[in-house]
Amino acid sequence: MRQNPSFAMTDVAELRRLIERHPWVTLVSATDAGLVASHYAVLLDDSRDDLTIVGHVGKPDDQLHGLGDRELLVVVQGPHGYISPGWYGDVASVPTWNFVSLHLSGVPELLTPEENLVVLDRLVDHFESRLPQPRPMWERPNDAPFIERLERGTVGFRLTPTTVVAKRKLSQNKSAEVVDTVISELDGDGPYASPELAAEMARAHAAMRAARP
Repeated sequence: MRQNPSFAMTDVAELRRLIERHPWVTLVSATDAGLVASHYAVLLDDSRDDLTIVGHVGKPDDQLHGLGDRELLVVVQGPHGYISPGWYGDVASVPTWNFVSLHLSGVPELLTPEENLVVLDRLVDHFESRLPQPRPMWERPNDAPFIERLERGTVGFRLTPTTVVAKRKLSQNKSAEVVDTVISELDGDGPYASPELAAEMARAHAAMRAARP
């Protein structure tokens, strides 16, 4: 991902927040047979305070990626959306796309079956906890053989990235008036409305304004 200083995102707390809010990621590997991409949910490693993530792939995706033997690229896609030049006023301008993205890369560590079960349990709890009647993975003791059989069909991993590239392109190069207009349009009911992107822009620009002397 091409980077430029004005859009760089480096705050670890903000990057952790991005992963927490957008756990459905793309895994990419360059293999002898060509590029391989898969899509899975990941979580931050709850024993660390950095950008280490844990997750799993279903077999045989572990072999397709050469998981544990070669570099893995994890793409985290945050809120994004179309920005019309009409929102900039009567000036020369072109359409663009605002977005927040994070790339983590490194060679992942494979988890033991016991560690993998812990991660699978955390994944279930993470998503089920939002439901009015959550269903824990181990809710019924008789499910244990079924769950252990499912675990054998997956491979868990932990990735502590050696390279981190994050980009937050949210109209930082526009005036405050234009930014407010863009946020208003995204928060409206038009065809390109995106309340989540509007909220992310408002959050980022409020932080930028607060940081100014």
